Amino acid sequence: MAKVTTCLWFGTDAEAAVRFYVSLVPGSGIGHIQRSPASWPGGAAGDVILITFTLGGQSFQALNGGTPASYGTAASISALCADQAEVDRLWAALTADGGAEIMCGWLRDRWGVPWQIVPECLPRLLADPDPTVSARVFAAMTAMIKLDIAALERAAAG
Repeated sequence: MAKVTTCLWFGTDAEAAVRFYVSLVPGSGIGHIQRSPASWPGGAAGDVILITFTLGGQSFQALNGGTPASYGTAASISALCADQAEVDRLWAALTADGGAEIMCGWLRDRWGVPWQIVPECLPRLLADPDPTVSARVFAAMTAMIKLDIAALERAAAG
């Protein structure tokens, strides 16, 4: 069976991005750093061309393509957080140094990669069997930029 992994495209700083990502997410690490054996259109011999790594146990690759990629929002890295402290920590780190807040728990890091920073309680609150509860939670979420667990729980309580 084929193994599937997500590959993220960077200009020339894939290694910096990967080292940053694995420092933020427990259960993460760098598997292999492939260096170019010869000069190529995006760089010189010895430059990093591909890195395999895991984020929270999920497989990824990072590719230095020579020119920076422009990421849309059709795909993102989603981080499920246990509590508000973890939401706040990841949010602050990923929006620092040129990152940008979007909405509803979405942001772009300094490399332009979109992320969703999601508290573990959100899927449960949105799936409440009472449609008025889930509607209140949804309305609260859509009014937020960074997600606030206490505010989501207040919305659920009515």
